[in-house]
Amino acid sequence: MTARRGSTTDKLTHPNASAFPRGMSGPSLRALHGAAITSLAQLTTWTEADLGKLHGMGPKGLRILKAALEEQGRSLRAE
Repeated sequence: MTARRGSTTDKLTHPNASAFPRGMSGPSLRALHGAAITSLAQLTTWTEADLGKLHGMGPKGLRILKAALEEQGRSLRAE
């Protein structure tokens, strides 16, 4: 039996998935996990270009992360 989208196995894509905004895709969360990024605060040391190079991180994931950082008064590192 395979897991359905939205099941509890989706939450296993990143051990700290709750630290990231809702709407992040599984591939984007796995990209963050693979880069050892465990919180939004850590993203302030990354540029948009560098995040975009991570396998699985797409334009939608970048938009979601940037919006979440802006809500906290933070941003990605300047290019």
